[in-house]
Amino acid sequence: MNLLTLSIAYIRDRALSTVLNLLMLALGVATIIVLMLFSDQFTNRLKQDSRGIHLVIGAKGSPLQLILSSVYHVDIPTGNISLKEATRIGKHRLIKSAILLALGDAHRGFRIVGTEHGYPALYGARIAKGRLWEKPFEVTIGARVAEVRGLDVGSEFAGAHGVAGTGAEHERNPYRVVGVFKPTGTVIDRLIMTPVESVWIIHEIKKKHKAASPMETKQAPEDREITALLVHYRSPIAAISLPRFINRNTGMQAASPGFEIKRLMALVGVGIDTLHGFGLLLIGTAALGIFIALYNAMQERRYDLVIMRSLGATRGTLLRQVFLEGLIMAGVGTALGVVLGHAVTGLLGQLLPEAKAMGLSGVVWLSEEWYLFLLAGAVGIAATALPAAQAYRADIAVTLASR
Repeated sequence: MNLLTLSIAYIRDRALSTVLNLLMLALGVATIIVLMLFSDQFTNRLKQDSRGIHLVIGAKGSPLQLILSSVYHVDIPTGNISLKEATRIGKHRLIKSAILLALGDAHRGFRIVGTEHGYPALYGARIAKGRLWEKPFEVTIGARVAEVRGLDVGSEFAGAHGVAGTGAEHERNPYRVVGVFKPTGTVIDRLIMTPVESVWIIHEIKKKHKAASPMETKQAPEDREITALLVHYRSPIAAISLPRFINRNTGMQAASPGFEIKRLMALVGVGIDTLHGFGLLLIGTAALGIFIALYNAMQERRYDLVIMRSLGATRGTLLRQVFLEGLIMAGVGTALGVVLGHAVTGLLGQLLPEAKAMGLSGVVWLSEEWYLFLLAGAVGIAATALPAAQAYRADIAVTLASR
């Protein structure tokens, strides 16, 4: 019998204790795995959704709210800005391109975005069916919208007031689907895109019903408003001077997606770090359990160790056997935790709508996960250090005499 089979036999001999310690270790590792996968995919998704957007110009208010509402479409807009003023800024010599966004309506949880063809082009979106929108009330929808709402080319639907789509529906002015995008893994997948004119017309009609006279409803083009302007710099020097110029000299505000997302991750990171600490606490508890199990086993196994010594086993052999036992338990517990963590992440990505929209997946492997196996090795060695020392110092004569 070699050391491996002997160690496995000893582990099986105390099955209940072993299972409980492995479960504790697996839960700790799984907790860390879920957090690592979520944090990595969440960060990557934020970067993908903001690619090509150096600056967002919108109404005064919270810069983070402006970014969340105009880039990620998960918050309420800070307000509207003058189309005339936004167009003037968009022609600034430091700006390479500027894309208009007009928000205000949604369809059953999916936002209707009045914009230009350059917006989906930012994300490399390609048409799966149909074509891009051309006329007011024509829409091209993201893959997620088509899947969840069952819409296809030729379908018609009514938008509802409010970015959450919980207001009154505009049934008299339905939108018609003329195209569906292929999945992009970005925010485009959950948006309904239409010309900016669609948003203007809808809200001018709404004002008409409330106006004292029809003359009050017709907005001149220069009086129209948009929600935000997505800016791509012509040169890096624009990042230094342009936001300051806009914030000081206009009635609008300029916010950098990169800067605001760092702030957001700093806020989210506190909670993630706390949960990381909880996972490490579980791993520490499991290490203590392994230590106690091996320590008690050494007390019960002293006679076995002496017999092994008398049959020719060296002190080093006993030392290796105890260390191997601890490493097997730590390794198996970590492997179970990794499998469990990936399985839970994949399950969350299928069950939770927000996680599914983000594309949360459990089949992603991170290089950092290998460090968990190194951590498991350290846990195994630390938990078996004292029991191994006991086995090493076991005295044959004294043990046999006390038997």
